[in-house]
Amino acid sequence: MTLNASSSQTRRAAWLWLALLAASAVLLWLGASVGSTGFESIARLQADPVSWQIVQGIRLPRTLGAWLAGALLGLAGAVAQGLFRNPLADPYLLGSGSGALLGVALCMAGLGASPFALSWVAQLGLTGAAFAGAVLGVLLTLALAQGVHHTLRLLLAGVIVGVVLGAVSSLMMLMAPQIMQALQAFMLGSTGYVGWTACALMAVPLALCALLAWALSQALDALSLGEATARSLGLPLPAMRMALVGVLGLATGAAVAQTGLVAFVGLAAPHMVRSLVKVTHGRLTLLAAAMGGTLLLAADILARWLVAPQELPVGILTAVLGGGYLLWLMQRRTRGAAGQGGAL
Repeated sequence: MTLNASSSQTRRAAWLWLALLAASAVLLWLGASVGSTGFESIARLQADPVSWQIVQGIRLPRTLGAWLAGALLGLAGAVAQGLFRNPLADPYLLGSGSGALLGVALCMAGLGASPFALSWVAQLGLTGAAFAGAVLGVLLTLALAQGVHHTLRLLLAGVIVGVVLGAVSSLMMLMAPQIMQALQAFMLGSTGYVGWTACALMAVPLALCALLAWALSQALDALSLGEATARSLGLPLPAMRMALVGVLGLATGAAVAQTGLVAFVGLAAPHMVRSLVKVTHGRLTLLAAAMGGTLLLAADILARWLVAPQELPVGILTAVLGGGYLLWLMQRRTRGAAGQGGAL
């Protein structure tokens, strides 16, 4: 019976993987077809050299970049929830999001103008500042928690670092009010400035983090059984925890540096996978990455299409949709628990 159930879950996981790949392919096509004027067929765009150049230079990298950023956040969310054994853990839990925000605020204040109006050199500096800030946030969390030996201490340290760095970022906005509008765009999340270089800067960390998460999935499976059980299996937990924290920080930093603070994707993607299939963390991390990419790409297309020729910050849509889904999931589980209690 157990073997049959395991085989059924494996088949469901394979079908989910294929469904997510198919949905991603359709969304990539839609993303290349949706612009400031709404939906336009690819065949008509190819007939116009100027329009096709816009598709190749702007729409395609933005569309692919949205998927890559979502995949990084989905993978990071699955790692965070497994590492902390907390279904409410998200990729920004170790202070990486607040650190990236502070790095961007310092960079903007130093440049003295909105980086969106500056050259690609300034854009590269902004990306580097965001990534450096994310790494700094994680390192501060590790220092405050005195390593990765105690999961609860690490969790509390991440919350403290996030609050403090967020407060410093707010102080920077008060001291340099000219950066407030541009920094708000970063805080709300946007894929509008993602180019081919940004895609490469996300694709490489995604491949590396996916391989590491797969290799370290045994530690996540062991931790899900409890700290004492994980230790009894003889796994080098401190080294594995440190490596998982590195995966979490790298994936989150790479995504945030290119698209800003996109909310709820990393939190919702693993939950959506678990609601469809029951798999170990080896498959869960990869499926959560595919789910995160699909979610963020769908939200990005909606953000471009709903109020065209204007567009909404993609972080607003992900917050509304992701928050609504998690609220529905919570209500469904609450009703299910109440029903079981009544039956008992």
